[in-house]
Amino acid sequence: MSSSALWRVRSYVRPYAAQMITMTLAALIGLGAATVVPLVTKAVIDGPIARHEHRGIVILAGLALGLGVIEAASAFLRRYVLADAATGMETALRDDLYAHLQRLPVTFHDGSQSGQLLSRAVSDIAVIRRFVGFGLVFLVVNTATFAAVLVLLLQLNVPLAILVAVSSIPVIASSRSFERDYRAASRKLQDETGNLTTVVEEAATGIRIIKSFGRHPLVGTRFRSSARVVYDRSMDQVRLKGRFFAILGLAPNLTLAAVLLGGGMAVGRGTMTIGGLVAFVSLLLMLSWPIEALGEILAMGEEAASAAERIYEVLDTEPEISDRPGAQPLPHATGRLQFRGVTFAYPGSQQEILHGIDLDVEPGETLALVGRTGCGKTTLVSLVPRLYDVTSGSIELDGHDIRDLTLDSLRGHLGVAFEDPILFSASVRETLLLGYPDASDDEVASALDTAQANFVYDLPWGLDTRVGEQGLSLSGGQRQRLALARAVVGRPRVLILDDPLSSLDVHTEALVEEALSRVLAGTTALLAVHRPSTLALADRVAFIDGGTVAAVGTHSHLLDTVPEYREILSQEAEEVSR
Repeated sequence: MSSSALWRVRSYVRPYAAQMITMTLAALIGLGAATVVPLVTKAVIDGPIARHEHRGIVILAGLALGLGVIEAASAFLRRYVLADAATGMETALRDDLYAHLQRLPVTFHDGSQSGQLLSRAVSDIAVIRRFVGFGLVFLVVNTATFAAVLVLLLQLNVPLAILVAVSSIPVIASSRSFERDYRAASRKLQDETGNLTTVVEEAATGIRIIKSFGRHPLVGTRFRSSARVVYDRSMDQVRLKGRFFAILGLAPNLTLAAVLLGGGMAVGRGTMTIGGLVAFVSLLLMLSWPIEALGEILAMGEEAASAAERIYEVLDTEPEISDRPGAQPLPHATGRLQFRGVTFAYPGSQQEILHGIDLDVEPGETLALVGRTGCGKTTLVSLVPRLYDVTSGSIELDGHDIRDLTLDSLRGHLGVAFEDPILFSASVRETLLLGYPDASDDEVASALDTAQANFVYDLPWGLDTRVGEQGLSLSGGQRQRLALARAVVGRPRVLILDDPLSSLDVHTEALVEEALSRVLAGTTALLAVHRPSTLALADRVAFIDGGTVAAVGTHSHLLDTVPEYREILSQEAEEVSR
């Protein structure tokens, strides 16, 4: 049962070394007490009972009772300490995994199933916790039990002890094969469980679409198919465990039968006392549980090993976007943005989405990006907060390459609102303060007024009303206005807006644009525009065509000089009016 990934978990166990040692010592003390009881039984049978000395029986019975109390106390201590050590290790590992997921780039999350990540963060870590808290301790204790009992058996009867030792060979041989096969079966089951979790998660988040199209039979079939695969993989594990456990159950019983036969003959020859035979059998029966538990411990260990592999597949993924060595914070920013020869292609793709982008955005200026669908507007604005990094070229903030600034510092100067407004299961206040937790009540009120989101005061508990998972308790326009308020609440030096008004009606859009224009007067803004009406907010417009800047100028200038620009705006105006 070896796994480099599982071995690496020791760094999370090390802070609880004292508790682990205490658990092991408590288990060994209980083991010591339990192994002495058969010897006390031998002494009772061969001594007071054989000589009819009642006083001696009472004394030895009291000793047996004391040993039982010691064993019970050690079991209580072991379980009490176990809770703190195993749960603490689990918490630390889950905290690190979650923190690492936050550091990984958007490209990693784009290519990962959310259900697989959820399964790793919850189920897989729980599997490791169970092994560390139970399996690992009892692997040590059961090994010590076998060794201690075998030594005592040798003292009682050497030939029978050798018989017991030889009978363990088939068990050891079977365990090696079981470990190998069970590891593979465990990995398949954990992967399929992650797929099933993804199916359930997607069905839950997409329930409106499923109901609207009446496709619950389709998603039901998909769920049953995935659940059936999980069932099949689980049954593979059951069959492996069943065969192995049958061997574990058969071997001790065959050994016991042979010992009773050989021991009875030894008593008949006078080479062994009745008390010695009873003690030998009692000690042999003490091996039954460790042998039976061996299968469960090995199974638990292989599940933990494959779970650790899945977790470290995530932890070993290096964040592609992180602070460079020597990255410096930018305490204050004026908001001057410069794009210098920016080229970008998504990882793994040979096709450049952007190439040779050169733009200057002055402090306090609002620059709109206009172009056909798929021209790279959203990609370009996503490069500023370093959701992705440029393939070549650079983006500068106040003359500093944004890659030379710490991520916290860079993003602390930015406010972002995307076309798809993502809200979390939290209160309105928590939603608004996500990026700027220190914003004052006046700033919150101003942001809500700017985004025309004062409807929140009419919610059942006002700003303390929870908006529900993904904000689905609100309309699309309400979610978009809250996302816009969240972006502007801290009065960022640079505001990144990707079609933030697409879900608003014409009247509300006009009110938002009027209020937003006052905010933008002192803020550098980059707008990815899909609706012509939003251009009223812009000082200048950059026309993106074929992944590069085809023209830059005022809206009226581009209308007069760039036919393609007029064509795109007329098409978008027709789509909006439909």
